[in-house]
Amino acid sequence: MAYEGSCHCGAVTFSVAADIPTEAMSCNCSHCSRKGFVLAFVPTDQFTLESGADHLTDYLFYKHAITHQFCRSCGTEAFALGKSPQGDMRAINLRCVPSVDIDALTIQKVDGARF
Repeated sequence: MAYEGSCHCGAVTFSVAADIPTEAMSCNCSHCSRKGFVLAFVPTDQFTLESGADHLTDYLFYKHAITHQFCRSCGTEAFALGKSPQGDMRAINLRCVPSVDIDALTIQKVDGARF
């Protein structure tokens, strides 16, 4: 079952061809903790940007390994682009997916502040 998400203003929308995750990651790095991300990772081929490519702006920091993309209209980062040992992936900000119950997720805490 696929799920959908968007930025706050709705200009950027996406879908993921996978089940809604039951687990997610919370990272304490300076970027993730300030934005309150709850992340799930999917292979690029399961992700479709439905609308708003022209509204996306990139942000890179630290090792520039992850391309953080946010809506230039509302500032929301609904997803990011990166690589994993399994290949290209998308980090989905589950707070931007209305059908996800954040409180029902099993959260893995990652000590990104020490990377």
